[in-house]
Amino acid sequence: MKTDNVNLFCDIVNQRSKEHSCAINILLQQQLYGQVISILRQELDSMVRVMFLLSINDLTLREHFISQTLEGIKWSYPNTKKIVTDKQMVDLANEFYGWSFFVYKLGCAFIHLSAMVYYKNSNPFLLLSVSERNDIKKFLHQYHGFPLELELNLENIVPYLDKVFNKVSSNLAYYVENLRQNKHLEEY
Repeated sequence: MKTDNVNLFCDIVNQRSKEHSCAINILLQQQLYGQVISILRQELDSMVRVMFLLSINDLTLREHFISQTLEGIKWSYPNTKKIVTDKQMVDLANEFYGWSFFVYKLGCAFIHLSAMVYYKNSNPFLLLSVSERNDIKKFLHQYHGFPLELELNLENIVPYLDKVFNKVSSNLAYYVENLRQNKHLEEY
C-alpha cells in the first residue's frame, strides 16, 4: 500500500477530528445542541469509514478507497462500481459498538431537516420507538453513567454530549493509528 496516501488520509481524518473537537466546545457554550449532534454524526462518519477500511484485508482494495477519498470520489468497488453505503459502514461498526447505530441515526435526524430539529419546543426522542429510547439510555448509562430513571430528553442528555463525542473521538484516534500501521480489525 502506498504509505504516503495512507498517512495523508489519516492526517485528513485527524485534522477533521480536531476541528470537530473545537466546534463541539463552541457549540456547547452557545447551547446549539442540534449542531453538536450534527458534529457527533460527522465524527462517527469518520470512525465508521476508518473501521470499514480496517475490515478490508486486501490492502490494494483499501488503497483504492483511500485514493477515491483523496480524489474526491464517492467510494465504490473497482470494476463493479458498487457504491459503499453509509449503512454498510454503520452496520460493520455496530457489530463492535452497539451504540454507533444510535449516534448515527440521531445525527442523521439533525443533519437532515426533520421534526427533531424542533428540540427547543418538543422532545425529539419521542420520535424514536420506545425500544430505541431504552437502548440509547442503556448505552448512555453503560458508558457515561446516565441515570436510567431520567427521561430521555435533550435537557437530560446535554451534560453527556461532550462525553459521547469524546468516546467516538478516542475510538476514532485509536483506529486511525491502526490504519496508519496497516493493521486489520481482526488483529485486535
